[in-house]
Amino acid sequence: MNVPIERIAVIQGAPGDVIQGLFHALVDRRSPTLRVAGVIAEGHGLANRRCSAGYLRHITSGDRFAIFEDLGPGSVACHLDQSGASAAAEAVRQDIAIGCDLVLLSKFGKLEAASKGLWSAFTAAIEAHIPLLTSASPAVAKAWENFAGTGFIILPADNVAIDAWVSAVRPCARSCRA
Repeated sequence: MNVPIERIAVIQGAPGDVIQGLFHALVDRRSPTLRVAGVIAEGHGLANRRCSAGYLRHITSGDRFAIFEDLGPGSVACHLDQSGASAAAEAVRQDIAIGCDLVLLSKFGKLEAASKGLWSAFTAAIEAHIPLLTSASPAVAKAWENFAGTGFIILPADNVAIDAWVSAVRPCARSCRA
């Protein structure tokens, strides 16, 4: 009996920087035949900032999209830049249209919970029936569940678990499209 493999996986159970490190490691060690599209979050590297939002690095081109507004040292506010996230989403959508085996999106967060940011890249991956790997902020867990429904699996923040899921879902990248 074949057990269906969920095409959407969300990593939970670790801080965001740890999860992004796991995503970087996955991209670095992937097989040359695995075509990965998406973006991975990177810090802004600025001292004395409350806001941790930084950049989204496009996996295919290496381009960086700023997703923060620098309000200066000591600012207590955090302002996400929706335009940078939207530009990153468009780059990922183009990769999906060209063809890929896996979409890796850094995070379903505040912007995505409001149907902004990477929202269009998330929906493009799902509509194309391409396996999707992401993380979801605990603060938007309900919005993630409303978006993804029951068709996702939660993975621990662990390279072995991530690699096992990618290996299991990879045949699905070509054969499970509707």
